[in-house]
Amino acid sequence: MVKLDANLSMMFNEVPFEDRFYSAAKMGFRGVEYLFPYDYKKDDLKMLLKENKLTQVLHNLPAGDWDSGDRGIACDPSRVEEFKKGVELAADYASDLSCPQVNCLTGIKPPSITDEEARETLVSNLKYAAPVLKKAGVKLIIESINTKDIPGFFLNNTNQAVSIIKDVNSDNLMLQHD
Repeated sequence: MVKLDANLSMMFNEVPFEDRFYSAAKMGFRGVEYLFPYDYKKDDLKMLLKENKLTQVLHNLPAGDWDSGDRGIACDPSRVEEFKKGVELAADYASDLSCPQVNCLTGIKPPSITDEEARETLVSNLKYAAPVLKKAGVKLIIESINTKDIPGFFLNNTNQAVSIIKDVNSDNLMLQHD
């Protein structure tokens, strides 16, 4: 039996975000994910999950300024400190929400750096994030996204993702396909 979870960032957009939990539960979903929880108080999210008998299955690490076009910052060497602060915030939210995993959107490679610089930065950032999240009881996942959906996305194929996972060499870094 296939188990499906509702992505509240993509589904039930006809109602306010807080009402999407009820909509998901009413449709029979038991697990939910959404891009970013950080604009909401953890206690409010926990209450929405509990009231609707839902579990939080995934959210993303902070990904920079989404409205300005950021799609992650993990491959940008000028934003390493911002990335590290985001890991700490994500670990805190995931732990409080009993969320078992967080996704690291690697981002669009800045045009001013080489592919190798982006890769080195990404590997270094993932080596930082994996143990921090493991200590919080949270799995770290990465996801390759094709360049049609997000033009310029750095992590854009499975072979590249597997190679990066091997270089990070952590038992707390997984690959997601959806």
